[in-house]
Amino acid sequence: MKILKTVNIEKVYRSFDIETTALNKVNLEIEQGDFVSIMGPSGCGKSTLLNLISLMDLPTRGEVFFMEQSTSRMTDKKRAEFRRKYIGFVFQNFNLIEELSVYENIELPLVYLRMPAAERSMRVKQVMEKLDIAYKQHFFPMQLSGGHQQRVAVARAIVASPMVLFADEPTGNLDSVHGLEVMEILSELNQNGTTIVMVTHSVPNSEYASRIIKLFDGQLVSGSVSQYSI
Repeated sequence: MKILKTVNIEKVYRSFDIETTALNKVNLEIEQGDFVSIMGPSGCGKSTLLNLISLMDLPTRGEVFFMEQSTSRMTDKKRAEFRRKYIGFVFQNFNLIEELSVYENIELPLVYLRMPAAERSMRVKQVMEKLDIAYKQHFFPMQLSGGHQQRVAVARAIVASPMVLFADEPTGNLDSVHGLEVMEILSELNQNGTTIVMVTHSVPNSEYASRIIKLFDGQLVSGSVSQYSI
């Protein structure tokens, strides 16, 4: 099943009389069960592409199809509904809410989905056990190591069983040991059926993917991973 498809998408940023083209006629398809790594040097458009295909932003031109539906024709409310229902997101900087406990951070997406309290509790406990953070459930983010914060972020991203998990440099703020732990978690999620799209500079991280998409100056390119990975 094709989950994502882009058709000639472009993203142009305008500031006064200056135009900057971040993406230029990008075409790609992502199938259910894929693990896709998006690579390229800084400023090549990786995060911009991720924002467009995760429905966080709209292209200037072209079209993004999610589950064969045109996203440009969706209302803002409909796109937000799709994100809550089908998409999980793991950020480089964790983006946990400092005032909420580990349990409450993980539970938050289910609250937005208006899931009954009993089912929320069951799901949160299951995902905490899966990621070995149940004993940290009453801690707050500032009390956790970077590795544990990213585990909480992954738990929050998957607690609603998203169809697609987007990860933007998920190991960028972690040491090599904790980074490896996060990549093993993502790999296991993919093996269990979750589609993953990951932006990374790391060649070792990209080797977990089944497919690598390389960007250079806002366009898809061919060539070795090392050539475009900085």
